[in-house]
Amino acid sequence: MTEQQKTSDIARITQKIAALKEQVNNANAETKIHVEKRDKFNEQFKKLRQEINELKNERDNLNEKVKTLKQQRDEVRAKIRAGIEEVKTHSQKIAELKKKTPKESRRELQKEFEDIEWKIQTTPLDMQEEKRLIEHVKQLETQLSVYKKFDQRVKKIVELRKELETFETKAGAVHQELIETAKKSQELHAKMMAKISESKNIKTEADNLHGVYIQAKEQVKPLHDEIRKLTEQKKKLQDAVREEDEKQKKSAEQALKEKLESQARDKLQRGEKLSWDEFKLLEDGKSEDV
Repeated sequence: MTEQQKTSDIARITQKIAALKEQVNNANAETKIHVEKRDKFNEQFKKLRQEINELKNERDNLNEKVKTLKQQRDEVRAKIRAGIEEVKTHSQKIAELKKKTPKESRRELQKEFEDIEWKIQTTPLDMQEEKRLIEHVKQLETQLSVYKKFDQRVKKIVELRKELETFETKAGAVHQELIETAKKSQELHAKMMAKISESKNIKTEADNLHGVYIQAKEQVKPLHDEIRKLTEQKKKLQDAVREEDEKQKKSAEQALKEKLESQARDKLQRGEKLSWDEFKLLEDGKSEDV
């Protein structure tokens, strides 16, 4: 292959390498766009996962609160049921006491009781009369005790009903708070599920773009291999041209040297004066001959 052919091949290879590099650069530019989009989607996915975790924690806290409120509501309702049963029990007892209520009113019995007590304390009585009066007092006490028990039951019912009103108010408030908390928990759950769906779509987009990136890398690889191959060919041709240039340069230098030596010898034979360079040239030639 002549030097001209080698130079032509080098130019052709250089042009081909440039074209391949342009293809690689274009592919890399397109790949960069895909990578930037992929990274953006991954960042969005990461942010969404963080938001999802925050929503989940908030929802779980609300669910725990709902659980606590249900327990409180059930406890209050249990107290209400127990209170109602107790009121029923006292009402039944009152009904039973009404059957035993004396014909005389409490005021009449109390007055009679006080009158007899006063009589026993202030009037001299024989033993038989005093015994009779004391026995009658006991009967009056028994009859008055029915009214006393009746009052105690009624008072207890009043107290229980006040407690029941308090419990019912508390149960209503707890139940209302429970409903509101449960509603908020459901809203957070729906919001969380929407973000989970969104994050799945974004992850799919990111994975698809990553697949495109991997595919692009595989497609560019043969181009890099071809560039390396052509670069090696170019280097070999350049080395060959350089080596040929050096050989031609040395050959030209040798021819010039021989010409100058011949001219110096001719001058010396003619008895002409030599320059220092011509003299040195002849001396170097003798050394090489030896």
